[in-house]
Amino acid sequence: MVTAFLGWMFAGVQMSITALAMRSAAIDLLQSTNEALVGKWFAWYVCAFLFGAAAGGWLFGRLGDRFGRVRAMGWSILCLSIFSGLAWWAQSPFELLVIRFLTCLGIGGMWPNGVAIVSEAWSDLSRPILAGIMGTAANVGLLLMAWTATGVEITPDTWRWVMLVGAAPVVLGLFVLAAVPESPRWLAQRNAPRAAAGEPSKPTPEVFRPPLRSLTLIGIALGTVPLLGGWGASNWMIPWAGEAGAAADPPDPFLKSWVQFYRSLTGTIGSLLGGVIASLVGRRRTYFLMSLGALFSSQYMFWLLTPTDDTFLIWAAALGFFSGVYFGWLPLFLPELFPTAARSTGAGVSFNFGRILTAVAVLLAGWLIAHFDGDYARIGRVTSFIYGVGIVVIFFAPKSSDHRLRD
Repeated sequence: MVTAFLGWMFAGVQMSITALAMRSAAIDLLQSTNEALVGKWFAWYVCAFLFGAAAGGWLFGRLGDRFGRVRAMGWSILCLSIFSGLAWWAQSPFELLVIRFLTCLGIGGMWPNGVAIVSEAWSDLSRPILAGIMGTAANVGLLLMAWTATGVEITPDTWRWVMLVGAAPVVLGLFVLAAVPESPRWLAQRNAPRAAAGEPSKPTPEVFRPPLRSLTLIGIALGTVPLLGGWGASNWMIPWAGEAGAAADPPDPFLKSWVQFYRSLTGTIGSLLGGVIASLVGRRRTYFLMSLGALFSSQYMFWLLTPTDDTFLIWAAALGFFSGVYFGWLPLFLPELFPTAARSTGAGVSFNFGRILTAVAVLLAGWLIAHFDGDYARIGRVTSFIYGVGIVVIFFAPKSSDHRLRD
């Protein structure tokens, strides 16, 4: 449990790095402050994160079902650590783009294996709390990185130090491979066919074929809304705050970090409570209410506020809470959809496939940056309507609120 939490926490550090440092890195490597050009490369770096995490979720999810949750989790942590360190030496925008994609393979792989091993190693009675704790881990990483950045500037001249922070969990990856025991459910499932008939283990079920296909599509839809809302919509408040802070009199280079800090602080609380809220209120009702709250908060911010307003941080915190609950809800609900033999792959595909759709939306947003002349508020007004989709899609999810893990 502890190593899974720490692994996903360091994945959250990488998410925060993407939000806080990639715009500064683009300015440095491009040697340009043209907002349309910088904004386009920032969008591409976000896409590198999303495509990399999506590919990593599928790749390491398959490895987790085939070779074990612990091995795949350890490999994922090493991947995100080693390539993050290599980004220190990036000399061109394209080099950084490739390295960030490779880094984010590990981020995508960490989630399904961490969630699978936590879900399988603990009793059903503990799972709502454990799901909240696991969902909180990434927000803790986001929060710690944002808090660090409120004291140490991330500018075009200083952004590289964050890549060394991202490389720190390499020790954790080695420890996981050397010392963490494997999931008992995975071991039992792997050995059961051999013990019963002396036959080789069954291959991993194909999650895009019956009878799992419909469950996978539901999982993808439910995972896409918070991802697209976070990275394709709400996340535009960070470069918006960076631009506003630079233009303020006097300039405020820490404004973007404070926005990220407030958003991550309440996101941590929301994700911690997400599993418990879902158990008390109901899975479908919780998802519906969070989608409604996130839609209202984001629309209010992008229409009526600017990052230098006194109440902007309060509304950023409100949006952080609503969007944070999703990430305590997903670790509880997605593993329930799939049997043990396909749980890591199914949960990984459900959660990470949405990153592909989100990346497409971010690429379109990159076009919107040019179309709206770098106006992040107008982009946010359009893209945050994704939360309205969540209000609708939850009605297609299974109705039961008393699921247990399937063997």
